[in-house]
Amino acid sequence: MLEEPPRFAYSALSRRPDFTWPGGKRLALYVSVNVEHFPWGRNSGPDLDRPTLPWSQRSWLWREYGNRVGAWRLMNLFDELALPVGVIANTAIHDHCPEVLEAHVRRGDELIAHGRNQVERQIEMTLEQEREMVQEVTRTFAERNGVKPVGWMSPYLTPSEHTTDLLAENGYRYCMDWGICDEQPFWVKCATGSMLAMPYPIELNDQPAVVYRRNTGAEYAEMLVDNFDEMLRNAKDTSLVYAISIHTFVVGQPYRLARLRRALQHMLSHRDDVWVALPKDIAAHYAALPPAQQVQAR
Repeated sequence: MLEEPPRFAYSALSRRPDFTWPGGKRLALYVSVNVEHFPWGRNSGPDLDRPTLPWSQRSWLWREYGNRVGAWRLMNLFDELALPVGVIANTAIHDHCPEVLEAHVRRGDELIAHGRNQVERQIEMTLEQEREMVQEVTRTFAERNGVKPVGWMSPYLTPSEHTTDLLAENGYRYCMDWGICDEQPFWVKCATGSMLAMPYPIELNDQPAVVYRRNTGAEYAEMLVDNFDEMLRNAKDTSLVYAISIHTFVVGQPYRLARLRRALQHMLSHRDDVWVALPKDIAAHYAALPPAQQVQAR
C-alpha cells in the first residue's frame, strides 16, 4: 500500500465548505515575480538555447538580463496597470542588485523569501544547515527591508522534510512549496501546529512553459487568458485562487512582455468580479475564516 503525504489529507474541491473573498468575490488573483541570482561560476540552471556544461557564462548572462533590464520593464508594466505583485526573491539580490528590491518595496509589493540564491537546494542540506539558512534569510529580509517576510518558497521547489517545521519556527505564515496541488489555500501539519499552503503554479509558470515546454510568448499569454476565463466561470460555484508566476529574464523580454500586457489587461478588465491581491492578503483572509470553512491538515 502506498503511503499518504505526512502533512495533509486528501480533500475533494467539490466537497468543501463554501466561502468568499472580500466583497463577496469568488476569484482571487495574484501575480508573483521571481527575482533570482546565481553566484558567478556556479551552475546556472537550464539554458533556453542549447545544452551546456554545468557552468555556462551564457546561461548566467541570460538570467542577469532579468536583473538589469527585465525587472525594470516589468515594474513599468505593473505601474501602468496599477498591479501590486508578490516578489519571490533570493537574499543575494540585496547585495547583487539591491535597487530592484528597493523599487519593489517603494511600490508596496510583498517580498517573499526564496532562500539565499538559486544554487543551494534545501533538500541537500542537513537540518542544522537549513535551520541556519532560514534564520539568515529571515534576518536579512527584516534588516534590509524593515519588514519580516511572512511567505516562503524554496528555490526550485526543493524543500526538505524539515522545511515546513523550520518556517513555522521562524514565524512564517504561509509557504508555496505545497500549493501546486490546489486552487485554494489549505493547512499542512508542522511541528508547532499547522502552516498554510498557498496555491502556486507549475503549469502557468513562465519558466517551465517557455524553457522546458518551449511555449512561445503568444502561447503562454493565451494560456493565461484561457485559464483566467475558465477559472472565473468555475468560481461561480467554488471560490478559487488564480496564481501566476513569472521570471524577470523570461517574460521581461520585450516580445513576451507585449503578450503579457495584453493578457493582464484582459484579466484586470474584470476587476469588479475578481479580487486582485498580494499572496499575504489572500493567506490572511483565508486564515481568518471560521475553521469549518477551511481545509484542515491531518
